[in-house]
Amino acid sequence: MHTKPEILKKELIARSRLFGIERVELKFSNGEEREYERLRTPTIPAVMIVALKDDKTVLLIREYSCGTENYQLTLPKGAMDLGETVFEAANRELMEEVGYGAHKFTELKQLTLSPGYMGHIIHIVLAENLYEKRLEGDEPEPLEVIEHSLEDMGALIEAEDFTEARALAALYMVRDIVRDTVREKGVK
Repeated sequence: MHTKPEILKKELIARSRLFGIERVELKFSNGEEREYERLRTPTIPAVMIVALKDDKTVLLIREYSCGTENYQLTLPKGAMDLGETVFEAANRELMEEVGYGAHKFTELKQLTLSPGYMGHIIHIVLAENLYEKRLEGDEPEPLEVIEHSLEDMGALIEAEDFTEARALAALYMVRDIVRDTVREKGVK
């Protein structure tokens, strides 16, 4: 088991409306010292929702992604509002982005993105037993909602506009859960 390095100094070196960049000076247990830069961790985490319309169908969205300067196919997601639980945030984002709420939520895992220089955490949530309900969201344009077969992961992997690794990981987790549930029902 490694001993975590000692943080000698943290300094905010740049800030924008959305991001802060920190310089972090570390001393490792073997005496080595290094300087790292990282994006400051947001104070509020986010949720990403795998919404199952039925055992075979997942709801995806297509939205503009400024980072890639293109429209991307992905899962509904968003930042949690102050004071919201993970499931409250998941239900709100689901209603805003795909026009459905859910009666059942399961948190599957917390994932990070580029943990070498970011501490951002997203909660992966499975939403089941959906019902129609739309809330107004903060998106600049209507999102395209796409029903996709949970079993057809190959089509998503081949799709040029499906590149978000967290969404791919979440879909594989849910696909395996659904397969196991279907097998259990078949055995009984």
